[in-house]
Amino acid sequence: MEETTSRSAAVRDGLGVGLAVGLSGIAFGAAAVTAGLSVPQACVLSLLAFTGASQFALTGAVAAGGDLVAATLGALLLGGRNTLYGLRMADLLRVRGPRRLLAAHGVIDETTAVTMAQPTPESARTGFVTTFASLYTAWNLSTLAGAYGTSFLGDPAVLGLDVVGPVAFLAILWPRLAASAELRWLAAGAAAIALCATPFLPAGVPVLLSAVAVLVVLFR
Repeated sequence: MEETTSRSAAVRDGLGVGLAVGLSGIAFGAAAVTAGLSVPQACVLSLLAFTGASQFALTGAVAAGGDLVAATLGALLLGGRNTLYGLRMADLLRVRGPRRLLAAHGVIDETTAVTMAQPTPESARTGFVTTFASLYTAWNLSTLAGAYGTSFLGDPAVLGLDVVGPVAFLAILWPRLAASAELRWLAAGAAAIALCATPFLPAGVPVLLSAVAVLVVLFR
């Protein structure tokens, strides 16, 4: 009975997080089209990348005039944290065979948070599957809605939608910044590096260079 209760709670947690966060895909779809991506390109990016912060970082770099290589490297650098999540969750999820590829695709901030919050391994796996399925579905459907709707507006910048990407990106990061003074200092250092480098380097490169701030934390 206790295990059934735990799994039911995991399902509720997963659905709540998945549906709530997934709706922010509307903002990404709008930001992607505003940055110059087509509706199919925005949808494919959500299907294959499926990590909000990295997707917003990529479209933001493209919107700023950065080349695709620099934008992609920045997105990959930001998404690298998911690899660390995977190392922590591998023993807990115990996924074997080809399903490991699918499970790895679903290891992001939200699925990790719900999974790690569960009291038992069984409820943790239930939470992971529920969060992944609901969030992936909601994120991709809302990306399509946001991109398709924005594509009819002509020039989205006229309506001020060019700020959707940066604002949504900040909204994703804000809870982490509010919870950690060290992360706030890290973000401030990275922002300072990027601002100082912007007048001298091509668009997209300052974002990559700002990752140097992470070295301070690693050395500590």
